Amino acid sequence: MSKQGSIALSKRVVPNGTRHGEQGFTLVEMLVVIAIIGLIMGLVGPRVLSYLSESKVKAARIQMQSFASALDLFSLDAGRYPSSSEGLAALVQRTSGVSSWNGPYLKGGVVPNDPWSHPYIYRAPGEHGPYDIVSLGSDGQEGGSGTAQDISLDKLTSNASASNE
Repeated sequence: MSKQGSIALSKRVVPNGTRHGEQGFTLVEMLVVIAIIGLIMGLVGPRVLSYLSESKVKAARIQMQSFASALDLFSLDAGRYPSSSEGLAALVQRTSGVSSWNGPYLKGGVVPNDPWSHPYIYRAPGEHGPYDIVSLGSDGQEGGSGTAQDISLDKLTSNASASNE
């Protein structure tokens, strides 16, 4: 008997119309696979979410450093930093009383929100320098801990100088 003939014999058609030997996965096998996938997601998921939270904090720091550079350029042109009432908007549109404005100082022509979609807070004069830039973190409220902790430019510069020592 040929090899092809033996294969044909092993796949007999049973009365309900299905071929013998092609039963698929059992319910128990499917549940075991789903349980394993759930276990892996339970172990890996929180780690991935923490990386996402950390990346948002890093993105806020990078944006704030970009604002600081733009504010320095504004100061060189205008001879002063924007007032609190002018805010960060002075970096993208001319304000009254600034004749030597050479902006926009930020790409895109808009002041971006922080990574949690909240506006940055700009104060001039600042508590520790000519201005403060603050992100209120994930909760959008003052204070907090973890990703809800406020991020300010003065904390960035003091952390950078502490890490360089």
